[in-house]
Amino acid sequence: MKNINFLTLILFLACFAQSCDNDLEKNESIVPEAVGGLLTVNNQAISYVAGSDGTYTSSGSVYQGDVFTTKIDVYKSFNTVDAVTNDALVSNEVLLTSLDIEQNSGATVPYSFNFTYEDLASDLTVEGTALPTTDSTLNIGDFWTLKYVATTSEGTVHENSVITKVAVGTRYAGVYTVVESAYWNSGSNLGGWNDNEVIIESVDATIYRHVGLGTFDDQEYYFTVDSATGVITVLPTDPEGNAVLLNTSPIMTCAGSSAFESLICDNNTNLATPDDVNGEDQLQLTVGYFRGVGATREFYEKLVKKVD
Repeated sequence: MKNINFLTLILFLACFAQSCDNDLEKNESIVPEAVGGLLTVNNQAISYVAGSDGTYTSSGSVYQGDVFTTKIDVYKSFNTVDAVTNDALVSNEVLLTSLDIEQNSGATVPYSFNFTYEDLASDLTVEGTALPTTDSTLNIGDFWTLKYVATTSEGTVHENSVITKVAVGTRYAGVYTVVESAYWNSGSNLGGWNDNEVIIESVDATIYRHVGLGTFDDQEYYFTVDSATGVITVLPTDPEGNAVLLNTSPIMTCAGSSAFESLICDNNTNLATPDDVNGEDQLQLTVGYFRGVGATREFYEKLVKKVD
């Protein structure tokens, strides 16, 4: 039902007005043969991961009846929110791609197309301003709308009732389980916090917030992930530019790795490993705070993303 276009409703109402005995299911079944242009859309929601430089795919199928669908035009528009007024803003709408469809009577013909950020952003403007050339300034929650318009062999044009929403998110936000951990206090290993849960939040398109620090639930720090290498960089400041303090002391990061006395802090101990099969991404994080030589507090943890 959800993929039947508006013409189905017109046929139903006409049938109802004439006291037609056919039910709606029968009317739906004759739409492809009668008018063509009936599409299914497999991807009604796509998560766009900012900073990934990835290629995304949308797909579906077309039933070819007595009247063929010859082409599908996919149109795009962008939706965001004004940072000052909090008003919803929508861009212009332009063509993303056109797909020629195989004309094979009685067959269900698949279609698909790929797109990147550059494809999504090109030629779109919001209040006269073009979308940025990179996705680093996008807001979490921004989204594109992809609209599907079918042209038939009779020259008629039908807009599909189902769209694809491509929403901006970040890859590593979520809830994680601690599988390895260690807390060093002034050179002594005080154990870990395995099996605890850790929340990783998206601050914007590139910055993550780590909620908690070992067993200290009231602490937090921020980090970024290099999309090419997976290397995690723990940030010395928060998104407003203020110095990060952990339990009132200055944060220790790998950029000042000489301060670490018990743990190794480098690109191998601060690393994101994506899992494109099961979604169980892994994060390794090493961080600490400085209370003087011989009095450092150092933390290591390995996290596995929960997918349930």
